[in-house]
Amino acid sequence: MEPALRPGDWLLVWRSMRACQPPRIRPGQIVIAMHPAQPGMLLVKRARREQAGWWLASDNPEAGAVDSRRFGPVPDALIVGRVLFRYWRPRR
Repeated sequence: MEPALRPGDWLLVWRSMRACQPPRIRPGQIVIAMHPAQPGMLLVKRARREQAGWWLASDNPEAGAVDSRRFGPVPDALIVGRVLFRYWRPRR
């Protein structure tokens, strides 16, 4: 699968208005989440709902990406927002 995002892409993200509650997410949407073991690190991953939380998957797992295959499902509180769309920086 080709990655949906490329280096240099900018993202417009919808954040929840309530603390510790993720925005409405449908399976397959791209989300921004906090890394469970490294609180200062943000992840951009495709989400799927599991019983234990959100399963965060990479579009290109062969590239050595860090996702739920390494740290398992993440709780709702770690989901920061849902990506609405991507755009590119205008060239000068």
